[in-house]
Amino acid sequence: IHGNALLLIIILGVGGSFQTGYHITGLSSPSPQYIQHFINSSWFDRYGEPPSPETATMIWSLVVSMFAVGGLFGVVSVKFFSGKLGKRAMICNNLISIVGAGVMLTSQNAQSFEMIIVARTLFGFSALGNSLHLMYLGEISPRQIRGTVTLTSATFLSLGKLSGQFFGLEVLGGEDMWNIVLCVPACLSVVQVLVLPFLPEPPRYLFIEKKDDSACKKLQSLWGPGEYKQEMDEMLMEQLASEAASSKSSLQLIRDRTVRWQLITMISIFAFDVFVKAGIPKENVRYVTLGLGLSEIVTSLVSGLLIEHLGRRPLLWGGYGFMSVIWVLVTVTLNLKDTNSWISYLSAALIFLFFVSFCGGPELFTQSNRLAAFALVGLLRWFMFAMQGLIFPFIIFTLFASMSLLGSLYTFFILPETKGKTLLEISAEFKAISVCGKSWLKEEKAETRL
Repeated sequence: IHGNALLLIIILGVGGSFQTGYHITGLSSPSPQYIQHFINSSWFDRYGEPPSPETATMIWSLVVSMFAVGGLFGVVSVKFFSGKLGKRAMICNNLISIVGAGVMLTSQNAQSFEMIIVARTLFGFSALGNSLHLMYLGEISPRQIRGTVTLTSATFLSLGKLSGQFFGLEVLGGEDMWNIVLCVPACLSVVQVLVLPFLPEPPRYLFIEKKDDSACKKLQSLWGPGEYKQEMDEMLMEQLASEAASSKSSLQLIRDRTVRWQLITMISIFAFDVFVKAGIPKENVRYVTLGLGLSEIVTSLVSGLLIEHLGRRPLLWGGYGFMSVIWVLVTVTLNLKDTNSWISYLSAALIFLFFVSFCGGPELFTQSNRLAAFALVGLLRWFMFAMQGLIFPFIIFTLFASMSLLGSLYTFFILPETKGKTLLEISAEFKAISVCGKSWLKEEKAETRL
């Protein structure tokens, strides 16, 4: 990966997944007590008395949760943004992020906690850049290295999380600078807005959506000289399939039995911040989370190197199986944390071993289904993110273990390997899956004959 392709991957990363990762950890990096103190002082200046504990808790809950609410609205919009705008969708998304940063930056001088809530909502909406980023990577990459290229989105997500922790801890972690910490990604948004117009549109988007024959030239400008016959043949076949099957909505995608196996594969669960609950001293938690951010980056880089050699299936079923064991052990250690001091650090070590597994979404769906699939998986992800603060009994990790085990078994016995295959070939393999002697492909052929 070099030249224009490397530049495009970096520009997409800093304006896409990096932003989402930063805002996930950025709010907790400047101590929440700074923002809560600002809320209390703003209320006192306005009404002449401090807010009641219930009111303060409600306002803080809104500050935290509106990021996820904005994210829900963002992923619903991904079909419109990507389907109609192409790479301009990323530019529009970053403009929203810049507006959110402006609102956040001026909230302190305006003594308005409502502006923090508005800014957090805009930041959440702009997190649709995470989906746009992953989709863009899948559409610009040659088949041989598609897995490695798309996995760079996970690397930038991890870099964003680590940066949010680092800037809040070591650089801008003072009480007077908490709003600046939350605006740092806007600088990278400006960079993407300025640079992205000079980089090529996704070849697959041009060829299939816009019927533009310059797709091969775009591939050459990104990856160097070559005929790219495999990629062009793949896009041609997919274009014919897309013309035969109209683009689906998320609801139609759920109802379509031929893609139901792909939908099951998209479900994923993220780790909780359990270090304080595990008994680690509060003054050490921020440094532990920095280590967690580093471990995520290392994991994503290693996965990127392995994915084209081992294939997707071994990484998926092995990862799910490993997570299942981890969550069982986490449940045990969290419930025994009061018996010995070292058990708290064992819990932290187990969380370090947990890694976010690779999701093969962009390689499982054809162009006619891809936008709806990204919207649907985004809804699931942001719904889980919004709900995670409401359910945190330690026993919840046994549910995670069960779902991870089911994911491992499903991947091992049912999920086809996507390495080196076209999107149409992958879709055909899913249709041919037989359970209890029933295959959707056979049923579809029978209906065609009638």
